[in-house]
Amino acid sequence: MTKKAKIVLTIWSVIILVLVLVNILVALGNQSVQAEVSERQQEIAQTIQLEALNRQLVTVLANMAVKTNDEQLKKLLAESGVNLGNAPENPPATK
Repeated sequence: MTKKAKIVLTIWSVIILVLVLVNILVALGNQSVQAEVSERQQEIAQTIQLEALNRQLVTVLANMAVKTNDEQLKKLLAESGVNLGNAPENPPATK
């Protein structure tokens, strides 16, 4: 093997080694980004579940405030952004 061929092979070996190291670094970076995205997805899923529960709770409180005509509860709901102005004062009687 000639000296020129050995130099070319050595250069190729160094280039390949550098590319392998870059590939390892990129893979590690991707893993950390994937873990962060997974945590965010879990937080979003939990928020969606809690949103449904919060809606049910507000609905129950609003119904209770209207049925019992509780001014403090109405005020609390109004301060929280719940509008009870369209709700009837006395709910219709059921048959």
